[in-house]
Amino acid sequence: MLKAVLFDMDGVIVDTEPLHYKAYYGMFNALNLDVSEQHYQSFTGQSTINVCRQLCSHFELKNAPEELVQIKRNIFKGLFVSDESLKLIDGVLELIQDYHKNNVTLILASSASMQTIESVFNRFELDQYFKAKLSGADLKASKPHPEIFLKAAETSGYKKEHCLVIEDSTNGIKAAHAAGIFCVGYKSFHSKNQNYELANLVIDDFNSISYQHAKNLLSTH
Repeated sequence: MLKAVLFDMDGVIVDTEPLHYKAYYGMFNALNLDVSEQHYQSFTGQSTINVCRQLCSHFELKNAPEELVQIKRNIFKGLFVSDESLKLIDGVLELIQDYHKNNVTLILASSASMQTIESVFNRFELDQYFKAKLSGADLKASKPHPEIFLKAAETSGYKKEHCLVIEDSTNGIKAAHAAGIFCVGYKSFHSKNQNYELANLVIDDFNSISYQHAKNLLSTH
């Protein structure tokens, strides 16, 4: 029986990807880093500090990874206030309200920093629906490590057999799979070059996992 849904944020609840893209490339330009599109896409689903560690190693930078994080974060913060391209993903608010109305416990499990999570939740007034918010930036291991989803399931108060993860990235799907939690891969037009093979179910429309559809998914798994 479905008792808890563990939501990723970027690409599932809100499309911050255009803002992250602008902020990352602003940081690359500030440091004169030549990062290819393919290289950039390999970062999807990872925490900013992990990405910056990889960049420091790859480009043999003398800067501390934390310094890169700060540059990117400052650009992102400015965009968050001024950029109008930030919107909720189509249909996700209705899905969140549908689960909430049916007493499903909702937990956010995102690689984003808590600062970004709070900004999104405040802007779109989502706190009323969620029991807890977890940031991968506060944990030892980043997705594809399962730590964040195991912790989210534990925070929900339910066994992982009664939980469902909604993810849109390769790293997030790998993390849910490694945690042994039923994973719905959300394939939107924002998700580029991601691998959904390990997802238990792949969807491109949130209507297909409304509470009526989703409550029986785990029993057939």
